[in-house]
Amino acid sequence: MTAEVEAGARSRDWNRARMRSGPLAALRGVLARPLASYYLLLSSSGLLLVIGLVMVFSATSVQSYADGGNAYQQVTRQTLYALIGLVAFWIFQRLPVDTYRSLGKPLLIVSIALLALLDLLSLASRIGVLSSPGIGPLLHADELNSNWLYIGPLQMQPSELAKLALTLWGAGVLEAKGAAVAHWRQLARPLFPVAAVIVLMVGINDLGTTLCLMILFLGLLWAAGVRWRVFAGLGALGLAAVTVLILTVSYRVARITTFAGHGSASAQDSTGYQGLHGLYAIADGGWFGVGLGESRLKWGWLPNAHNDFIFAIIAEELGVVGCFVVLGLLAVLAYTGLRIARRSSDPFRRMVAAAITVWLVGQATINIGGVVGLLPITGLPLPFISAGGTALIVTLAAVGLLASFARAEPDAARALHARPSDRWVRLLWAPLPPLPRSRRAARKRTVKNAVRRGAKNGVG
Repeated sequence: MTAEVEAGARSRDWNRARMRSGPLAALRGVLARPLASYYLLLSSSGLLLVIGLVMVFSATSVQSYADGGNAYQQVTRQTLYALIGLVAFWIFQRLPVDTYRSLGKPLLIVSIALLALLDLLSLASRIGVLSSPGIGPLLHADELNSNWLYIGPLQMQPSELAKLALTLWGAGVLEAKGAAVAHWRQLARPLFPVAAVIVLMVGINDLGTTLCLMILFLGLLWAAGVRWRVFAGLGALGLAAVTVLILTVSYRVARITTFAGHGSASAQDSTGYQGLHGLYAIADGGWFGVGLGESRLKWGWLPNAHNDFIFAIIAEELGVVGCFVVLGLLAVLAYTGLRIARRSSDPFRRMVAAAITVWLVGQATINIGGVVGLLPITGLPLPFISAGGTALIVTLAAVGLLASFARAEPDAARALHARPSDRWVRLLWAPLPPLPRSRRAARKRTVKNAVRRGAKNGVG
């Protein structure tokens, strides 16, 4: 018996020594560094952005040259959006957490106002009140894609702004509720009604973004520690709402029936045409692809090859290997976002980081699932990679917010204060994050906030 115990002890010691000296030891050493979350976030999102710009140029160069004689037209526009998004990243990385708390409500009000304006213009055009979805050249919606709103020279998608607004405002409400989030009645006002209004307003024009908003909202509640029975109730209500939104629009029903195998993809204008040619592109790519810029399906055969079906062009030109690179970077982004949420001592940071991560990864899953035929096609863009202005700018702003939280992790904040960078670096890049409070100070602040909430609600 003693010999067996000694043999087991030696085996465990050998396994520990192997893990300390093996390849996993180096990985654990890298991940144990104070700023690991920050650098993982920057590297994964930065590489995805570069891949996106390259693939947008590859997917649009032929059509851009055919339309206007300039192969760089679309990628130049996308690069401009990327530069604006990087400015948004820089700004959001520098803001303190209290500013994010105060931004939630104004962003929510602006988002609801823009969504209401977009829905009114689209509805007035459909019922014949307006000949086109707009009031003159300064205010109108896109006739072909009712998700876009034009205000003078400004072109935007209000639904993208609504994602960030719901994240910040919802996290602030849940933080203020504190332990009361365990009770359904506390969540029923004002969180659930406002979230339902936003989801329905977006769902009138865009079912894909509606699903993304639902996933984001569930991620927010999950990070707040809401009970599972609340998730079950919300899941049932969400399924019913999505079913109604699908049944009330004919092309959505056609997409579902096509996905279920009852549609036709043989005609040029059929509902399944895009999905079928996306699968052709994936099949042509094989393991290593036909070569960057050598896609054949982008020559007018695959609709929206630069937008919601850009993953098919990646598969055709870069093959399975290129697809795994993109999926690997998205996996690193998902791990990093959840790591930031787990390491955040502040409840607001934890909820916002989890919601943003679920939003970006969930949107990528819906997009890629539709391209490869595992999910119905929804028209959602692939984050960082698909062409689009508002989506890219808001996504980079959200990543800047995550970067701010990564620098505010307790170990990261201590390391940055222990060896502060030069003043000009802090002015041009990011200021030092606040040092983490002690447990006693955190408890005092929690009690103070609870007393403040009780006084506000009339509790003695």
